[in-house]
Amino acid sequence: MSSLRGFAAFAVPAAILAAAYALAAYAAALPPAYLSLTGHAPVLVLALGALLAAAFQRGRIFFAMVTLAIAWLAYRGYLSGGLSGFAARAVFVSLCLFVPINFMALALTRERGIFNLHGLLRAGIIALECGAVAWLIAAGNRETVDWLYQPLTTALTMATRIPQAGLTLMAAGVVTAVGLWWLSRSAIDLAFAGAIVAWGIAAHGVAQPDTVMTHIVFSAAAALILAIAVLQDVYRMAFRDELTGVPGRRALNEHLARLGRRYVIAVLDIDHFKKFNDTHGHDVGDQVLKMVATRIERVRGGGSAYRFGGEEFVIVFPGAAAAQALPHLDALRIDVANHGLTLRASERPLQTPARTNARPRTARSARSGGKKLSVTVSIGVAERTEKLATPSAVLTAADKALYRAKRAGRNRVSR
Repeated sequence: MSSLRGFAAFAVPAAILAAAYALAAYAAALPPAYLSLTGHAPVLVLALGALLAAAFQRGRIFFAMVTLAIAWLAYRGYLSGGLSGFAARAVFVSLCLFVPINFMALALTRERGIFNLHGLLRAGIIALECGAVAWLIAAGNRETVDWLYQPLTTALTMATRIPQAGLTLMAAGVVTAVGLWWLSRSAIDLAFAGAIVAWGIAAHGVAQPDTVMTHIVFSAAAALILAIAVLQDVYRMAFRDELTGVPGRRALNEHLARLGRRYVIAVLDIDHFKKFNDTHGHDVGDQVLKMVATRIERVRGGGSAYRFGGEEFVIVFPGAAAAQALPHLDALRIDVANHGLTLRASERPLQTPARTNARPRTARSARSGGKKLSVTVSIGVAERTEKLATPSAVLTAADKALYRAKRAGRNRVSR
């Protein structure tokens, strides 16, 4: 389930890029009266994206929109006629360098908001970049511009006038953003990769006078990828548990409201979880929660996992009977017990969390690196019947079954 969701994360930027490709080909055949209207598309999408980023305090997206807006203004002021003239060449090479650099830097930094010192610093860096380009043009520094256009290698022949240095930075930005997404699974990190690709295609459209529509459409696509990422990130915060990454209680409530007349609900609890926190520290407790959540998400039989709160999870099997869900839940229980959790020395605190008469941990904690913790879960199961006619009643029955599993010795499934 988690692997499929990982691949599905690429669907949004890929769909936007594919739509932009089709739209660019279609728009090029429009009558001139309509072509002038398409030039407003990037402005509208940039404004929408900036407003969304400001509303939800997504500083990284906001300043990415500022970068794209400056690139669009530069296009309108210097590049709409192609790359003829020193000023156009200077602006073009600067954009090919600064846009991917800015996106890569924003992807690598943490979210810090907009209207604060961090936002002022980011705005200052962008202003310095604009000042450097203005100085380059005002000074007529042709040597520097020509040097920036020099190929990094003569072994490759590129079918574009984008400098090789710019292409290299774009490739590095995409790899960096995808790598960060792989670690964080954040839609915003992946959006930076898609936006760099879109803007790279847009830059190619500038360099080719017969493909002006390519620049317009893909500039809008880059902004749209980033704007949608804001909505995806807000959705994640509202409906997904931040620690484990599985859907949270709000998502569970919405799922329960959509259930039909046949379903099974299972409530799962980590055995002796308080002991993990007291003995090994809350960092290890968090690792246990994340490990169990990962195993729960792999449950078969059409089950959907949710974090209910604390160390409790809920699994919903729509359209199923208890007899169908029980084998999958027992397989999940065995999987968690067999997997366990291996401690690293760095995961063990050198001092026990403060509590009455607690003795400090020193060398003993450090020596426990590599120790495998035994983790088990207890599961209570209930299905909808005439007596248990609502999701709330089924959930309560499953919770009671969970406590029967606890009283029976834990590490078991009970109805």
